Amino acid sequence: MLPHKQLEQRLQPAVRAVLPDADIGSVLVRPCPDPKFGDYQTTALMALAKPRKLNPRQLAADVLARLEVGDLCEKVEIAGAGFLNFRLKAAAVAKTLSAAASGEHLFFDKAIRPRTVVVDFSSPNVAKPMHVGHIRSTILGDSLARLLGLLGHRVITDNHIGDWGTQFGMLLVGWKRDLDPTALKTDAIAELERLYKRVSAECKDNPATLEAARQELVKLQAGDEENLRIWREMIALSQVQFDAIYARLGVKFDHTLGESFYNPRLKALVDELIARGIARESEGAKAVFFEDLPQLKDTPALIQKSDGGFNYTTTDLATLAYRLETWRPDEVIYVTDGRQQLHFQQVFAAFRRWHPEAPMKLAHVWFGSILGEDGKPFKTRSGETVKLADLLDEAEERAFKVVTEKSPDLPEPQRREIARVVGIGAVKYADLLPNRQSDYVFSWDKMLALSGNTAPYLQYACARIRSIFRKGGETSNREPQTANLELAAPEELALARHLLNFGLVLDAAADEYRPNYICNYLYDLAGHFTRFYENCPVLKADAAERTSRLLLCDLTARVLKQGLEVLGIETLEQM
Repeated sequence: MLPHKQLEQRLQPAVRAVLPDADIGSVLVRPCPDPKFGDYQTTALMALAKPRKLNPRQLAADVLARLEVGDLCEKVEIAGAGFLNFRLKAAAVAKTLSAAASGEHLFFDKAIRPRTVVVDFSSPNVAKPMHVGHIRSTILGDSLARLLGLLGHRVITDNHIGDWGTQFGMLLVGWKRDLDPTALKTDAIAELERLYKRVSAECKDNPATLEAARQELVKLQAGDEENLRIWREMIALSQVQFDAIYARLGVKFDHTLGESFYNPRLKALVDELIARGIARESEGAKAVFFEDLPQLKDTPALIQKSDGGFNYTTTDLATLAYRLETWRPDEVIYVTDGRQQLHFQQVFAAFRRWHPEAPMKLAHVWFGSILGEDGKPFKTRSGETVKLADLLDEAEERAFKVVTEKSPDLPEPQRREIARVVGIGAVKYADLLPNRQSDYVFSWDKMLALSGNTAPYLQYACARIRSIFRKGGETSNREPQTANLELAAPEELALARHLLNFGLVLDAAADEYRPNYICNYLYDLAGHFTRFYENCPVLKADAAERTSRLLLCDLTARVLKQGLEVLGIETLEQM
């Protein structure tokens, strides 16, 4: 069992002995914000003392008198208004690392009660190229799915693509009138984009074209065979593009259920909401009103337009109902940009009224924008939206240039593979590192740097550790083994103590949907390793010390690799 869990297991009964009515589930142990005060602390006693009008320091002293942790910790200290600070003994740290080395754990536990979680992310539109705007949802959503899966939850990923709606009327007009079959074979998405732009512009000036597009859409929605055939071909061509991008990013989905999948459910859904008094008619349209919710009372959720058409809210309600029926999830997570906050507040509130019995948690994990170095939305030099495929191509080419400068003697295929891993990893890490709710500036130079908090720096740290094993004629990632670790040097202990917190960071990142916690943890881990390696000889140490330090190297490499894997970032044996 990990040290913080052992401390909690002993601390909670001690609290109960002093306060029999206390909720001991809230008595948790977390890393000390400042290592000089200890490894772990609990702040729970202050919260328990306040409603009972107790002196928190006296409560801490009473609990401490009933707490037996001498085998794990140095003397426990009462600090501030009633904190308890714990510093682990070196022997307890070494014991936990030995357990990790023997394969018992990698400093984290699987969930005791696994949950079923649906993660809805990426969601590009059919017949349009994926662009830089899709990158945050795709990378953040994939990372959260990986993280929840690592922690033992049942994760279902669903790519809710935009494959229905008014744009298809325009596309059908363009396809029938202006399609260039050769261009469609060469670059299908570029041809579909050309058709859409041409007809869309024409619709603004020519009512006849707008009416033609409307008629084509009506025919599609009514099940016209020719329009359905063309529509299906557009989806198939788009899916080829999606699959190519996702393969490059290492992103996989369990399901790709687009808007069209839910279309047959929409009329019955609206009828039911009206019949149950959850929605009502207003000015010819139908909407759910939220008079009792201050934040939504002025913004009803429209579920059917006055012309009879449905919208995103209707589709999203139908999607939630389907997920509830089919997968019975404990939680559904939507990963979209911050502009959709009001939309999801409305959808969640409407769904709660429709299905008050549904216990599932609904979470909107929103994020900010990607900016250019001029502080404006990230665009090409000509002002166009940056296509995702072009962005990934440039990342690999820039990384290839750096790799060629650093290692010109490596064969080109090897340099290309290193550039692929480094370039894609750099883009992902730069996106995951900031607080997701902040905008961030896209900078090639920063993200590809081999120093600072970047993916290449962490990938290089992994490769450097592996090179230690090669130089010493050892094998990294070997079979689990038992060994006594000797942690004497301050740098050894600092590195070892940091390793212990990997699981706590994973849990916090999952609870708050913030992979940036993992980024910062890994960056600090690489820094601790550098200080350890510079001050503690590994291969030149005597036999017992060498074995111990090689184990410390191996555990660091394993945590770095696992942490980067959760972020969707590959590692290399050599850079």
